[in-house]
Amino acid sequence: MSELLKNIDARTKLAGTNKLEILLFSLGTNSNTGRRETFGINVFKVREVMRTPAITSAPEMPSSVEGMVSLRGVLVPVVDLARYAGVATETPRSIMIVTEYAGHTQGFLVEGVDTILRLDWSQMKVPPDMLLAEMGGLVTAVTELPDGRLVMMLDVEKVLSQTTNYDEESVYRKIKPLNNPNLTVYFADDSVVARKQITRALEAMNVKYVGATNGLEAWKELDKIANLAESSGQNITDLVSLVLTDVEMPEMDGYILTKRIKTDPRFAGVPVIMHSSLSGMSNQQLGKSVGVDEYVPKFEALKLSEVLTRRLLG
Repeated sequence: MSELLKNIDARTKLAGTNKLEILLFSLGTNSNTGRRETFGINVFKVREVMRTPAITSAPEMPSSVEGMVSLRGVLVPVVDLARYAGVATETPRSIMIVTEYAGHTQGFLVEGVDTILRLDWSQMKVPPDMLLAEMGGLVTAVTELPDGRLVMMLDVEKVLSQTTNYDEESVYRKIKPLNNPNLTVYFADDSVVARKQITRALEAMNVKYVGATNGLEAWKELDKIANLAESSGQNITDLVSLVLTDVEMPEMDGYILTKRIKTDPRFAGVPVIMHSSLSGMSNQQLGKSVGVDEYVPKFEALKLSEVLTRRLLG
């Protein structure tokens, strides 16, 4: 399994090309449907894949958290993804995917891993409503393999939010309102949980906003606004105060969205903030290379509000 992820650092070169690599895995055969679904997770978020080590149960943990494991002296929570996703299966979860994002490390128990698939973000489509309802919002994007299998991208933000205490109500009460009716933030994020956190932060700031579920949707809206500004003789910054974007999104990722904004003279003066769970330095550097003005890790609502305030009032 170490061979599967070797040269992972070289894969950072894919960012900014609207391409990604996903690690395919399964949770076992669903006893209710008889199907063995295929899921995917961005390789950027995978630190390693290993045989499931001894797990120590821990009190007062969410039901889908199996317990804790010690990885090189650090205690890491382990989530049984089948139980979390409501997949009834008798298949043993003998493989653990160690993930690292938003500054946190955790393990995902799965039945097995398949291969690493390289594809274009434009091949990742927004899930149909029926699938979203069936999977409880756990899937952010889908794509079809040449053999006809459907691959469902896991919403790791949702898993993290619902298996930890990082999204505490008290954080939002500390956010200071701006009370400026002339400010409007446009944001793009494919995660339901992330969009909820962003809107809660912006509402606490008392700032108007327009949200999109991916970069392409955001770009289409921004393009319309830019055309409106040109035709009416308005300054674009009077209509778009700031753009906040995720990195990983179906159809168009945050790097391409940022590049389009920053190379289009119609958006001169509009800051772009990158907001992502991919908090590694390589991703921040790639963001800056396409013109990102600042980078804010996810699950830090107070920090997000502080950066937005500085940029909006600066």
